[in-house]
Amino acid sequence: MCGRYATTRSAGDLSALFESYDETGGGAGPDWNVAPTDPVPLVRLAPEGHRRLSVGRWGLVPHWSRSAAGAARMINARAETVATSRAYAPSFARRRCLVPADGWYEWVREPDGRRQPYYMTPTDGSVLALAGIWSVWESAGAELLTFSVLTTAAVGELAEVHDRMPLLLPRERWAAWLGASGDPAALLVPPAPEWLAGLQVRPVSPAVGDVRNDGPGLTARVPLRREEAGTEMTLF
Repeated sequence: MCGRYATTRSAGDLSALFESYDETGGGAGPDWNVAPTDPVPLVRLAPEGHRRLSVGRWGLVPHWSRSAAGAARMINARAETVATSRAYAPSFARRRCLVPADGWYEWVREPDGRRQPYYMTPTDGSVLALAGIWSVWESAGAELLTFSVLTTAAVGELAEVHDRMPLLLPRERWAAWLGASGDPAALLVPPAPEWLAGLQVRPVSPAVGDVRNDGPGLTARVPLRREEAGTEMTLF
């Protein structure tokens, strides 16, 4: 799954990178510890066909839902079932988006029982585009833009951290993902191992486990307890 991530670029930088119109209105600042239901930037197509940078809440609420209470359970959509799920299929067919991220976090159970967080991020410092789907939920005349991140089976060394990973989209696949059509099977293919080799996996502070914590220090590499003890490393 993908349950925490970081997105710290300004709206101006993201608009330039994704060639999109900025309609965020300053509604999403840098966040090194994005958690379910947080407001964050996403890129989607306007009805006129141009890209727009919007602020959406993480945790998709289908338009037919009676309430938004279950959004925290809808942060991820599995690539294997997104095209057939009642909750996700309509958005996958017509409302796909790109979710900008600096990287994402996963936790590994250590031999001593502690859970060690790891941060996956491009080695060159570039921005990731996570495959997403969006929906607008209406209540009492107000509209709420929400989204989910697609996940797929982890590939290569990433499988040593978690058996799932976000569906990552290289730049050359952005247009097809945002487009109104496309072969569903081709859209859901994970990136090539060669592209994934450009990611680094580093242990980070357990402080990221508390949603109240934020700041660049959460993504900084920290020594593993077994490194400090001089024991043999078994991960990467």
